[in-house]
Amino acid sequence: MILKIMLSAIIYSLLSSLVIAKSNHQQFEDYLLTLRQKSINAGISADVVNRHISEIKIFKKANRVNKESHTLETFIPLTIPEITVSTARAMIQQHELLLNKISQRYQVQPRFLMALWGVNSRFGEVPGDYPSLSVLASLAFKGDNEILYVNEFIAALKLIEQKHIPITLLRSSSTGAMGQMQMMPSKILQYAVDSDQDGQIDIWNSNEDAFATAANMLLQQGWQFDSTWGRQVKATMMLDPNLLGLDRTHTFSTWQAYGIRRFNGDDLPSRSDMSVSLIAPDGEKGRFYLVYNNFRLLHQLTPSIHDTLALTYLSEKIKQ
Repeated sequence: MILKIMLSAIIYSLLSSLVIAKSNHQQFEDYLLTLRQKSINAGISADVVNRHISEIKIFKKANRVNKESHTLETFIPLTIPEITVSTARAMIQQHELLLNKISQRYQVQPRFLMALWGVNSRFGEVPGDYPSLSVLASLAFKGDNEILYVNEFIAALKLIEQKHIPITLLRSSSTGAMGQMQMMPSKILQYAVDSDQDGQIDIWNSNEDAFATAANMLLQQGWQFDSTWGRQVKATMMLDPNLLGLDRTHTFSTWQAYGIRRFNGDDLPSRSDMSVSLIAPDGEKGRFYLVYNNFRLLHQLTPSIHDTLALTYLSEKIKQ
């Protein structure tokens, strides 16, 4: 009797899963009709929309190790092991002429481009190989940040129509970010550069196009060539948690008054022409950083504050 009950429960669970899967699939098919209309309303030709939307399948996000459960003390060594540092140093020498050319044109230091490359795609080895339209449509369908992903889906279609990027190239990570520098479609649409002048924007296979596109975005958004990203600091007194965050800025003198000091205990810079933010990604018992505008720009190209700090750590190790 117990065995029969267990078998019945298993069968019921399997049938329920099949019903739910079929229901989700149908809902997704209905949602694609909404995406189709929104894309056409955004000015994309019905021919382009119809040709590609029929190929879209619901995307089940790949399982990945959740490194965000680590504090920075373990996250940074896990994300940037010594082999990554040595590879970055070798790569910056190998691509010195190209990086210097792009740095001079777009006024972005080579070490930051190399760090972006290393953190985001392991120096071009893993630029993402999922069908981006399916990824973006599925993320929009999921409902978390739907407006963002609808707009990115439309931007991806515009890459096909306006930038003439073939659908075979349009591959992404499970977040929808594309290419060797892992940029979202809307950023590629706005800042993409055919730097190698071969007639094709290819941030997946062309190092030059990938570097130049990221550098062009940083330049146009206000990258400061004569500045850096920030610095690790320490707090010498209790802080109001409301002071923390990228959306809150003060001058160095104000942070000095709040008890913030350089990591070695010295006073902060005396300059008053910068507005900087204090962040503590692991809470008030973890590390503190004062970060500048360049950090905010880099953060657009990474999934989390932890990843951005790993990137800046790598940029410092490259410089040494």
